[in-house]
Amino acid sequence: MKNATYPIANPVSVFGEPFVLREQTLGQVLDATVARFPENDAVVYADRGYRQTWREFSRTVDTLAKGLMALGIQKGEKVAIWATNVPYWVALQFATAKIGAILITVNTSYREHEVRYLLTQSECENLFIIDGYRDHDFIQTLYAVAPELRTSSRGDMKGATLPHLRRVFFLGPEKQRGMYSVPEVMAMSAMVTEEEYKARQDSLDPWDVVNMQYTSGTTGFPKGVMLTHVGVGLNGYWIGAHQRFSGKDRVCLPVPLFHCFGCVLGVSACVNHGATMVILEGFNPVQVMEAVETEKCTALYGVPTMFLAVLEHRLFPRFDFSTLRTGIMAGSVCPEPLMRRVMNEMFMKEVTSVYGLTESSPGMTQSDITDSLEDRCSTVGRPFPGVDVRVADPNTCEELPRGTVGEVLCRGYNVMKGYYKMPEATRDAVNAEGWLHSGDLGVMDERGYLRITGRIKDMIIRGGENIYPREVEEYLMGMEGVRDVQVVGVPSRKYGEEVGAFIVPKDGCESISAEEVRDFCRGKIAWHKIPRRVAMLQEFPMTGSGKIQKYKLREMAVKLFPEPSEK
Repeated sequence: MKNATYPIANPVSVFGEPFVLREQTLGQVLDATVARFPENDAVVYADRGYRQTWREFSRTVDTLAKGLMALGIQKGEKVAIWATNVPYWVALQFATAKIGAILITVNTSYREHEVRYLLTQSECENLFIIDGYRDHDFIQTLYAVAPELRTSSRGDMKGATLPHLRRVFFLGPEKQRGMYSVPEVMAMSAMVTEEEYKARQDSLDPWDVVNMQYTSGTTGFPKGVMLTHVGVGLNGYWIGAHQRFSGKDRVCLPVPLFHCFGCVLGVSACVNHGATMVILEGFNPVQVMEAVETEKCTALYGVPTMFLAVLEHRLFPRFDFSTLRTGIMAGSVCPEPLMRRVMNEMFMKEVTSVYGLTESSPGMTQSDITDSLEDRCSTVGRPFPGVDVRVADPNTCEELPRGTVGEVLCRGYNVMKGYYKMPEATRDAVNAEGWLHSGDLGVMDERGYLRITGRIKDMIIRGGENIYPREVEEYLMGMEGVRDVQVVGVPSRKYGEEVGAFIVPKDGCESISAEEVRDFCRGKIAWHKIPRRVAMLQEFPMTGSGKIQKYKLREMAVKLFPEPSEK
């Protein structure tokens, strides 16, 4: 069943072709690409010599899918994956899609409390897991959350703590107590016939939920965002189209696959166009540079902090980036000076930005490689074909005049089906007319280009004056010695809020003073926007997907800059 009954918006694409609402499952998208590029590289892990052609990748997907069917996984069951970007991750994304299961992506930063909540709230029946990440032992955490796993028969967990969980799989060749190994799952594929496998695929509806991602939960409990085959598949198609992906492209993906940036902007875009996925298990600037050079990548993805880490690395001059032409900088607001550096110093003249949120599959708008340098640096492009985006009054959803700041709203095939078992939260996010509230502030020009000015909750109101942090951040990025900067509101008894700046200085510039920062601003930006509070940090607090957690900076500001006691 489709997400909505309203007409398709923005029916003509930026390429002059009429928009077609392509209703396909992710399995059908993959099969079409395999037929076009059977012998091209599909998946590459440059650090371990692992590579598969599209034909080989498809066989892995089908074998894994039939093995899951043999174990009894039904259409509509949830399959969670708690893992870094290991080789079987992408195969599992399509194996679950082909049998009508719902893939739940688990943040690798989650600890015991978050994992217990996710597995309980989602009523998840199946879990794939690796041994751990950094200093966190996933196996021991799972045994703590589900102690019955140690004594239950494999595939028949009946625990009081997680009553829905039935099967646990270890993503590796080793055996773990109570868990199936991947080789065992693959071997079981022989128990399912081709006819049974095809019948399962034929029973699927492209508007079925295929993916659930839990929001970071910066306010309240995380919510399970339900995304469809059409939303994930078609969003990926247009993301790749705006970069002109083809079977000749090789895309370096150091972003986490558990996030939409990885599994949609990255994987879905590549699979739609036959581009090679050069995947890194985790972000490391040297490994990124090595992968780009050795695999001759034509595109690179990352959040702003990742690009900055590469550009600022002492080994940066030693690597060859000349094969790069495009890519995506997204995940958080992209500072204009950084975009220009990426274009000039990393040869990414056709770099693009994508704007959206998990609830919109995730893209709403994207800049195009043919857009002017100014538009690609200062905006997030125009709405995707088939997606309606407006800047509106957040209370009435009425569209505001062009050039006016308001909340960014979205409506289209990409909007989530809802939050899992949270009807009230779903109604708060998507109104009766299908408009999804982003919570972001933006302004759209007469040509339809969108510029994001900040979060509604991030906006600083100083004595009645609205201040948008991004404007101040971009100005401060031009100050010598500043590597990165985030601006937040600091409580003020007199004005309600003051502007506070958290700065990560470049090496050797740690002695930048608050007064020097203010001097840099005086006479250049309005006086009420000048930071009254300034602090130096070694790094910003971040989510597992690389987004800066501004709410933690606000909490930090309260402690660092206490209001003086009233006399």
